[in-house]
Amino acid sequence: MAKQAIDVFRACIPLFNALSDPARQDIILSLAEREPLSVNEIAEQSNLSRPAISHHLKIMRDNNLVKIEQKGTQRYYSLSLDQSVQQLKQLIDIVESECIL
Repeated sequence: MAKQAIDVFRACIPLFNALSDPARQDIILSLAEREPLSVNEIAEQSNLSRPAISHHLKIMRDNNLVKIEQKGTQRYYSLSLDQSVQQLKQLIDIVESECIL
């Protein structure tokens, strides 16, 4: 079972990397308070530039943390955490069952 635990840990690495950045944490909190938001609306709440926000949102989108809704020429971002939460729950379950003595 140790191999399964390692596989689950390794599968979580991209998610941990995406969540480890303070700017992305701030974006998640902004979206949690008031979603959906455009890049410009997120940038207004941040000290980062619009291109920097777009970069972080792409990383978050690639890791299934946010989803996009197109309205006219604007893209609106909202949280999409179900898959990530399930992945973390799987990690917690395997750690509890295999790693805690």
